[in-house]
Amino acid sequence: MAAHLKKRVYEEFSKVVQVTRPPPGRDGWLRALPCGGRCRRQQHEDLSTKKLRLSKPSKSAALHVDLCKATSPADALQYLLQFARKPVEVESVEGVVRILLEHYYKENDASVRLKIASLLGLLSKTAGFSPDCIMDDAINTLQNEKSHQVLAQLLDTLLVIGTKLPENPSVRMRLVEVACKHLTDSSHGVRNKCLQLIGCLGPVEKNVAKEAESQAAKDVQKIIGDHFNDQDPRVRTAAIKAMLQLHERGLKLQQAIYSQACKLLADDYEQVRSAAVQLIWVLSQLYPESIVPIPSSNEEIRLVDDAFGKICHMVSDGSWVVRVQAAKLLGSMQQVSSHFLEQTLDKKLMSDLRRKRTAHERAKELYSSGEFSSGRKWGDDAPKEEIDTGAVNLIESGACGAFVHGLEDEMYEVRIAAVEALCMLAQSSPSFAEKCLDFLVDMFNDEIEEVRLQSIHTMRKISNNITLREDQLDTVLAVLEDSSRDIREALHELLCCTNVSTKEGIHLALVELLKNLTKYPTDRESIWKCLKFLGSRHPTLVLPLVPELLSTHPFFDTPEPDMDDPAYIAVLVLIFNAAKSCPTMPALFSDHTFRHYAYLRDSLSHLVPPLRLPGRKLVSSAVSPSISPHEDPSQQFLHQSLERVYNFQHLDPQGIQELLEFTIRDLQRLGELQSELAGMADFTATYLQCQLLLIKALQEKLWNVAAPLYLKQNALASAAAKQILEETYKMEFMYSGVESRQVVIIHHMRLQAKALQLIMTARTTRGVEPLFGMCEKFLQEVDSFQRCFISELPHMQGSFVDKLLDLMPRLVTSKPSEVVKILQTTLRQSTFLHLPLPEQLHKATANIIEPTGESDNPLRFTSGLVVALDVDATVEHVQDPQGTVKVQVLYPDGQAQLIHPKPADFRNPGPGRHRLITQVYLSHTAWTEPCQIEVRLLLAYNSNKSKASTRIPKSTWSDSSEALPPSENGIEGTIPFSKPVKVYIMPKPARR
Repeated sequence: MAAHLKKRVYEEFSKVVQVTRPPPGRDGWLRALPCGGRCRRQQHEDLSTKKLRLSKPSKSAALHVDLCKATSPADALQYLLQFARKPVEVESVEGVVRILLEHYYKENDASVRLKIASLLGLLSKTAGFSPDCIMDDAINTLQNEKSHQVLAQLLDTLLVIGTKLPENPSVRMRLVEVACKHLTDSSHGVRNKCLQLIGCLGPVEKNVAKEAESQAAKDVQKIIGDHFNDQDPRVRTAAIKAMLQLHERGLKLQQAIYSQACKLLADDYEQVRSAAVQLIWVLSQLYPESIVPIPSSNEEIRLVDDAFGKICHMVSDGSWVVRVQAAKLLGSMQQVSSHFLEQTLDKKLMSDLRRKRTAHERAKELYSSGEFSSGRKWGDDAPKEEIDTGAVNLIESGACGAFVHGLEDEMYEVRIAAVEALCMLAQSSPSFAEKCLDFLVDMFNDEIEEVRLQSIHTMRKISNNITLREDQLDTVLAVLEDSSRDIREALHELLCCTNVSTKEGIHLALVELLKNLTKYPTDRESIWKCLKFLGSRHPTLVLPLVPELLSTHPFFDTPEPDMDDPAYIAVLVLIFNAAKSCPTMPALFSDHTFRHYAYLRDSLSHLVPPLRLPGRKLVSSAVSPSISPHEDPSQQFLHQSLERVYNFQHLDPQGIQELLEFTIRDLQRLGELQSELAGMADFTATYLQCQLLLIKALQEKLWNVAAPLYLKQNALASAAAKQILEETYKMEFMYSGVESRQVVIIHHMRLQAKALQLIMTARTTRGVEPLFGMCEKFLQEVDSFQRCFISELPHMQGSFVDKLLDLMPRLVTSKPSEVVKILQTTLRQSTFLHLPLPEQLHKATANIIEPTGESDNPLRFTSGLVVALDVDATVEHVQDPQGTVKVQVLYPDGQAQLIHPKPADFRNPGPGRHRLITQVYLSHTAWTEPCQIEVRLLLAYNSNKSKASTRIPKSTWSDSSEALPPSENGIEGTIPFSKPVKVYIMPKPARR
């Protein structure tokens, strides 16, 4: 019956009815929609009879009907639960709140009142709704409420209302007073919410009078501090968190709280101890130099040292959660004294951690007493005081060896936190770094891979402050046998920046790395790079090892090693990089070593540096005599090439094209030879390629003849415009380090390509109607360009967009055909903009290590099922690889599969480098013979995330995305940035 009535109510509210006057008292129930043009057409009808199209019932009407139909608290609760799942319009929120409050006062069941209180808090969060109109009603509901759960929920609703309202001291003080009244409630839940409300809304204003501010702040802190000793541990935890909330909001906590917080470290409940540790750390950062007394002693100590000792003591806490938090906080206490810091690495109590008097002080005390021991009284020369080492400690005894305890903890989370804290403290203290080195090296043998990896990363961060001994190096190199590739590569990165003390250490490292190369051939690139840095950092230690490493003999010729041997290349990489800083080393080379150097300098230029080889013409000198030592000839060649291109105005069109083609070829070759300049050279070559395509598309013969006679040239121009667009997206999204000066040039080139597309479309399209929308769209893009780069326009004199902006009043009022003619003339007359180069520019690159694509054995699997293909690739200079790197699989029949790797598949072995190790699942129908599929990596981009979209003034588009032209409003695409790898697969038919 109730469902039938509800159906009838909905039917009645959706009908078109005729009334002679508005129904009284139904303003909250019915809502008339504007009738627009229909009302104008019906003005000739009788005004006494009006036609209204009523909308569907509002949320408040439906809720009122539902609650009136409820025959029991269970029904009402069910209706409220259904209502909570539906969205509510902003304009309906106040009406719904009134109905909920009206039902709240009538309802006797606590569970229904609890749900209504929860809904009031949810409705107060509605965007665009100001809850100040319901605050008084929400406060009034607290007066007669007896249920503790409902009271807690109502206080939570008041917290939401107070947070949503703008900064209003009087309103917030009123809410705080309401919370203070209920702090005496017997329920822990009510007291928790009161403390939370005080912490979030308590007064921290700076603009009120100083006396009032300090008094209010003191009162709030006193109120919260009084509950540090509450009988319920949940309330004690809430009180500490409320105090921390006041600190986060900008209120300076009082130092007197420190003693209270220290007592809470011995609480029976781990949540209280965890929050107390956080509070002590905050106070140590606020008052580091304050002096606090030591209990049971006359000594005093700095507060930060005392807090450091107490937090160290919590590293031995019974709860692993507290131990993790304590270990993490230790790393950020940079102001602690060095002798307290170093004590954390030693478990022994040094001098019982008490202050010993000097000999002068003891003699002075003896002299001032005026007497010596007479021997008559037994033990009169014994020490005057019996010292209890547990009571006279300057710092807690648990601080002794705190990091040792943390590194030996049974929970690996504690060990990781201790390693991270050691790293942070060692970075700020070179002496501490030397002392903690043995402990970090020991962690390389931990049973958990994550702990080993974190230890290696930590050692790499502090490697500038340490030098490894041979025994330490032996322990480090033992990790090279680990089966985890992440561990081995992280260790290679560590050896790149490690200082070794002896030549035996260098020899040991080389031998172990060559063993690693034999056992894991896929580590070849990583090992070569490691030996490159190892040689360049230790040239004097490599020098005495050269005859042994090259197997040379003073009297006899030795056989020439095989250049295809990766181990021999690894040795040469070590020696050649050491020879760069050691001019006497080339005298020890044999003839074939010089030939091998010339070969490796060409094939592995990123690993082999340029060397001065006297009397050799195979390799040119690194620095020309005509160039000053601080100038790089490759950099100079790059700038000279660009200057030559920018001054081509005196050449004929054919000469301009040839000059651009030669310059592009030279820049591409420069990028292949000089890895440091590869990004800048490729970026410049791509820009010149776009300019070359534009010049070819604007040739005279293409535009002096009617379009139907030059269909082939039209197709070439259209293809050129499309290619320019693709290249500009590569320039914008494939390079890191691009600045706003380059972004404006890229968008200017893209605008020229779109103008060329519009011209070609106009020449090949019949009729004017399609051109209207295209011209309007293009003019919107010009306007968007002006708003995005208004600060850069003065540097673009004579450019295409500069001339367009001068002609904009004429373009807006012209016909499409005239717009196309103006664009064509402006394109051919615009000047070539100079491309300023940034200091650092890196191109996003990817290299697929596995699959190698060299196997002729097909990967066989049953058709209809899946097979897993392991993909291992290195990704460099990509800002957000987890969100932008995709894997594409192309099948022989043209099908393409795009795979999104999981975030956990990416590793970060070093700055700017990522490693992708994932599995791609392949499936296909049965084939008659094996075929190859192509696997490559793609870089996804979105024009909304470009630098240009962030430069638009907020006032123009913060409320709407219509300010951006449609073409720029979210263009998405992918760019291939790795070489494809071909893999043989063979889907077999299923056996029956």
